Amino acid sequence: MNFLFSMSVALIAVTALVLIPLVGVYAVDLRVLFGVIIPYAAILLFFGGMVWRVIKWGRSPVPFRIPTTCGQQKTLPWIKWNKVENPCTKGGVIIRMLFEVLLFRSLFRNTQLDYRQEGPRAIYGSEKFLWLAAIAFHYCFLVIFLRHFRLFLENVPFFVPWLERVDGWLEVGVPGLYMTDLIILGALGWLFVRRVIIPQIRYISLPADYFPLLLIVGIVISGILMRYFLRVDVVGIKEFVVSLFSLKPKINEGIGTIFYVHLFLVSALIAYFPFSKLVHLGGVFLSPTRNLPNDSRIRRHVNPWNYPVKVHGYAAYEDEFREKMIEAGLPVEKES
Repeated sequence: MNFLFSMSVALIAVTALVLIPLVGVYAVDLRVLFGVIIPYAAILLFFGGMVWRVIKWGRSPVPFRIPTTCGQQKTLPWIKWNKVENPCTKGGVIIRMLFEVLLFRSLFRNTQLDYRQEGPRAIYGSEKFLWLAAIAFHYCFLVIFLRHFRLFLENVPFFVPWLERVDGWLEVGVPGLYMTDLIILGALGWLFVRRVIIPQIRYISLPADYFPLLLIVGIVISGILMRYFLRVDVVGIKEFVVSLFSLKPKINEGIGTIFYVHLFLVSALIAYFPFSKLVHLGGVFLSPTRNLPNDSRIRRHVNPWNYPVKVHGYAAYEDEFREKMIEAGLPVEKES
């Protein structure tokens, strides 16, 4: 698909998502719609979509062991076995999954293929910057989400002040600058630029690849605007968010429009999540290429839906055609 078309579709969609709450709240004053109804609908759609995804994954037949491995399988005692990269036990699978989920181990080993004109020949290079940007984005997103617990709960959890001190250790500006705000923007920028400047990736990129990136960028920028540049009623926002989570929503008139833009973008991301590529967050735990031990040499795995086959052996075949075989001069095991 054409790059300009894919990029334009995603950019127009995100721009529309920003303009809709701006017009709806600032001009029409639809605070209940954008502050209560849409967030609740997004959460219901998220859980319904995730249940649908899990059921769909669970119904996929996986009768055999199909893990993707890159290490020596367990064989003979004198051959060194890679217990992490090619586990044959549940404990090894758990360790492998921890490396995969927490450190993105398979992405760390990823390589980039490039063709050079001289020769021609294929050149394989490292993709460590992709791994670094991905892990920086995910952990910054996690820290930012945990920091928001200050707004979600009446009593601030014990870990939130500690996270804020570590995140704002530079002590720059008032309010203090959080490092995760800068790092997540840099990581998102690199992921976007990489998708644009590398021809092979740009060629296969679709609007569904650009849209989540731009949507998350919009969420981050709107959050940064609220914290550092635009004045918002933080106390009023917390009262509203706590009432939203306690299922007793109470609209606060003093909340700025930028908050509703931020909330609407977050709601769009939540609703979009189960039906997009972002669902790999849950899919990695249910992927048979990751969560199965490679024990095909230890245990026999029989296809559970194999039906009994009625065979026609050679003895029955000879009994049926013995006379014709003798007439044709073919050897038989029994003469009569």
